[in-house]
Amino acid sequence: MYNEQDRNNYEYHYSYRPNYSEPIPTLEPVQPAKRHGIWKRVTAGVLCGALLLGGSFGAGWAFQNWRSGDAAGEDGSQTSILLSDRKAPEVNTVAVTGTQKLTLPEVYDANVGSCVSINVISISQGYNYFGRQVQTASSGSGFVITKDGYIVTNYHVVSGGNDVQVSFSDGKTYPAQIVGGDEDYDIAVVKIDAGDRELTPVVIGESANLRVGEDVAAIGNPLGELTFSMSEGIVSCLNREINVNGTPFNMIQITAPVNGGNSGGPLFNTYGEVVGIVSAKYSAAGDGTAAEGLGFAIPIDDVLNMLKDIMENGQVTTHAYMGVSAASASYYPETGVRSGAYLAEVVENGPAAKAGLQTGDVITMIGTTTITSQQDLTSAVGSKSYKAGDTATVTFVRGGQVYTTELTFGSTMERTSAAGDQSAPTEPSAPNDSYQRGDSYYQGSMEDFFNEFFGYGRGRNGNAA
Repeated sequence: MYNEQDRNNYEYHYSYRPNYSEPIPTLEPVQPAKRHGIWKRVTAGVLCGALLLGGSFGAGWAFQNWRSGDAAGEDGSQTSILLSDRKAPEVNTVAVTGTQKLTLPEVYDANVGSCVSINVISISQGYNYFGRQVQTASSGSGFVITKDGYIVTNYHVVSGGNDVQVSFSDGKTYPAQIVGGDEDYDIAVVKIDAGDRELTPVVIGESANLRVGEDVAAIGNPLGELTFSMSEGIVSCLNREINVNGTPFNMIQITAPVNGGNSGGPLFNTYGEVVGIVSAKYSAAGDGTAAEGLGFAIPIDDVLNMLKDIMENGQVTTHAYMGVSAASASYYPETGVRSGAYLAEVVENGPAAKAGLQTGDVITMIGTTTITSQQDLTSAVGSKSYKAGDTATVTFVRGGQVYTTELTFGSTMERTSAAGDQSAPTEPSAPNDSYQRGDSYYQGSMEDFFNEFFGYGRGRNGNAA
């Protein structure tokens, strides 16, 4: 129902229509445009196009100047960022011939396929206090030395490893077997079966040709995570003697950064040849502090024949071999000798036996080296001072009398399976230096016991000489 309120709520629109009863005005016809009007429109279009083109050019010029960073400041100065149009150079894979110097990218490209990452899992032989075996993981580096799968690394990288995995830069991983190694020289060899894969070995150079100041480069896996990284530096010192647990090492000192995980990797010269084996173990101080801008590598000349020996025999056979099992003389007061190496066993027909040494003798000197304990004897015989075939004067005590004899060291290949030659006898110890846990009897220091308690390793294990 419509009401006045509704009317107020609506808006009405009106349109005026003329009264057609009035006369309609006459419209004049439209005259056609003159021809010169067309040319005016054409001219106007051309001018508009020119203006548009000029504006586009100006806008492009302004954009280019903006991209290159040209901007006028309020004080009239200009800030400019210059962008290079240079194309990246191509790095061609070149062959390492030993006669042609390579750029660092070429050294990397030619050798990265021969470098490997090594991951090791070790399981402790004993059990910790909770009755569990301790499993540890470690990593290092290495390089292919033969086409049939022999790979070089450091001894400390794979020592005690139960599971060794080798990975290449393309991501392929292969299980590896430990062929052998040498702790004194910190070298080891592992082997893989790559199947149909064609392995490319590195080219071995001569570390004797290195000079201080020469450029070198290392490829490895620093920190065990930054795989196939390259670091470069110079040779800062040659024949740098480093003493590790009484064993001297003549190392190549380099400025290329070396970190944990680099151990076992190759050191290259500018010709792309391997001249050393990088070892991060010796790039830290005795307290574990890492050196800054400092690294060491084992000269390849010092260990090449040993690596061949390991590949053929599973060990370095040129080490001096004495054929005895010894303990510290301090544990045998009945000898009357307070310091020296007590011969608990002498291998029959071994080098020591042929020199006239007997069980119960106490060795006090080899050559000019004083022997005060079993450890001294092991270090003297296992040092780099003597090799198989060398002869040394041995000073010993028997029945309170001092004697000397000439001993010619044998080869480690002469080792027999006699029990006395496998390990040194257990040294007697004071009651407060032994510990009982479960069904095992443990001897050693409190520090050794702490390590055994938490599964970090067994205590003292004697060494045969």
